[in-house]
Amino acid sequence: MYRLLIADDHPLFRDAISRTLSAQTSPLAAQKEAVLACELLEAASLGEALAVIEANADTLDLVLLDLDLPDSHGLDGLTRLRAEADWLPVAILSAHEERATVLEALTLGAVGYLSKSTSAEALREALTRMLAGEIHVPASLMRTSMPRPPMRDDAADSASRSASPRPTSPPLIPAMSDTDFLVHWQALTGKQRGVLQRMVLGESNKMIAWQLGVAETTVKTHVSAILRKLGVSSRVQAILIASRALGSAPPSPSSSCKTPQPTPHE
Repeated sequence: MYRLLIADDHPLFRDAISRTLSAQTSPLAAQKEAVLACELLEAASLGEALAVIEANADTLDLVLLDLDLPDSHGLDGLTRLRAEADWLPVAILSAHEERATVLEALTLGAVGYLSKSTSAEALREALTRMLAGEIHVPASLMRTSMPRPPMRDDAADSASRSASPRPTSPPLIPAMSDTDFLVHWQALTGKQRGVLQRMVLGESNKMIAWQLGVAETTVKTHVSAILRKLGVSSRVQAILIASRALGSAPPSPSSSCKTPQPTPHE
């Protein structure tokens, strides 16, 4: 049985999640094929969550974290959890659905991002994926529009970089311009482009394999090739780079993928 911790300051919402997961252990649920047996621990603040983690460090499998807690706001709670318990997977469960927030959460190390409007069935499916070690982000959140920053000329960009303070740690996403991405994109095969587009939409290897009518091992081979050709070390990095370069609304995957055109610099 998995042990999950939900950190949310609304008792009714925690109770709703608890009831959703408890339904999986009922005799009726036991008759179904997929049963996700979970024990849910609860915390009403980030401080309480850290205390629960410390007391149950050997048995916890996943944290579901709200972005608005009494003692933390936004992604500060995720940052602190990753700093103090980097071994423990953390997924965001929030009412905030801005695509920029979703991408930043993944950058900071979240293993998934779920909206509080997620259905019970979708929640159980997402938990199953994340507990299996996959990254889960609903396609609806990845499609949420996000304005791209205006392009600047080289001189202005250089001046801005000179004036801006240097980051204290290297970014998770390797620097890559639209033109650089186009070069890498053209090195991908048609199948690999389709797989990458489906990765951006938040689909797992199993789902991609089903959609393309191939074996899951074939998809894993494509993913490995994609990471190598993009020059990144993780699936999250590939998703973030491709999502940014392909635009705010990723094209629907198809067998005939069009080559993206980089936005010209003014």
